Amino acid sequence: MGTCSWMRRSESTCTINSSGSPRGRIRSSGSLPSISRATTANRTLKKSSCLLIALRPTNVAQERDKFFLSNYTHNPQFQYEEPVPVSVVEKYSEASDQFLVQALRILNAVISKYGNYENFESITGGKLLSKSQIWSCFRRYMQKEGCSGEVVVQLTEDLLSQAVMTTENSRPTLTINLLGARQHWLEGVLRHEIGTHYLRGVNDAQQPWHGSEGRKQFGLKPANPTEEGLASLHSVLFRKKNPYLWRAALLYYTVSRAATCSFSELFQDLQQFVEDPAVRWEYCVRAKRGQGDTAQPGCFSKDQVYLDGIIRILRHRRSIDFRLLTSLGRVSFEDAEGLQRFAELDNACLPHFMQDMERYHQQLHHIMETNQFSDEELQMLLPE
Repeated sequence: MGTCSWMRRSESTCTINSSGSPRGRIRSSGSLPSISRATTANRTLKKSSCLLIALRPTNVAQERDKFFLSNYTHNPQFQYEEPVPVSVVEKYSEASDQFLVQALRILNAVISKYGNYENFESITGGKLLSKSQIWSCFRRYMQKEGCSGEVVVQLTEDLLSQAVMTTENSRPTLTINLLGARQHWLEGVLRHEIGTHYLRGVNDAQQPWHGSEGRKQFGLKPANPTEEGLASLHSVLFRKKNPYLWRAALLYYTVSRAATCSFSELFQDLQQFVEDPAVRWEYCVRAKRGQGDTAQPGCFSKDQVYLDGIIRILRHRRSIDFRLLTSLGRVSFEDAEGLQRFAELDNACLPHFMQDMERYHQQLHHIMETNQFSDEELQMLLPE
């Protein structure tokens, strides 16, 4: 499989070598989890796991310049390397307002406490890390998970998200955004991408339902919103200073607003939460990706999955067996109990932060309190 042709500037790559840990050897390509398989320029986007990369406009830099020179009034006219498939547009064209009240409450709580996002980022995120510091943190984290040598790390400034897991040349690859790698937040990014997505992918590869046919055979629900909800919770798990679900809330809100307004209107609306025009631009591009003429209302709704999944998991957190859920692979928490008797669990990989489940549940409760959730509210939102 070819690599994605999306790395542009500040591209760096580092392969972390094996260090004799229990799972430190390189797995054969046949046993590697199919987490996110890269697409090439001549391949259609059908079932593309490089979707978020492929949907980045090819002329984003030019349109960014036009937008900023117009004093934020120009609505970008985005172009793409390939036509965006109708199936993708239809799947992610509808925004939800189901958890909009909760998203706004989180955003307003952060603004009330810190004044603006920039202060929140500086105080809770800390300083930006250098490339060598990022690689060092990555090495230490992989050692903690006992999987040194299994993942390649790439660093770039050209990524809409904080990080993304893909499979490139049969190797699991973690790409980290240099512009978002902060000293107090990087651990959370690694828990999200490695401790959740990667390890659940490894476990999934051992299960009888692995692959699309296996999932059909067992009648499995989609992995999302459980997959991204769990990863997003792990992003703020054990965060020392106020584990606000800011990013998930802002992505949810941004998509909701994008559905009814133009790019420039969305940009102005987000100023109430984010003052930095460069940061606002990135959120708007995420919400409007897939569109050509962004003067029209419309959204790419996939980003709402984070808060959606978070709320559903918190609603059922007392009944979910999180260790089992991770061991089963990329499955919904709703399917977990029924799958247990069919599962291969002997060699399951569990993240280090699930060793002490009492502390894990305490941290979930702390996340609930910080973000002003109550069990009564969640039961009303999701009565099933």
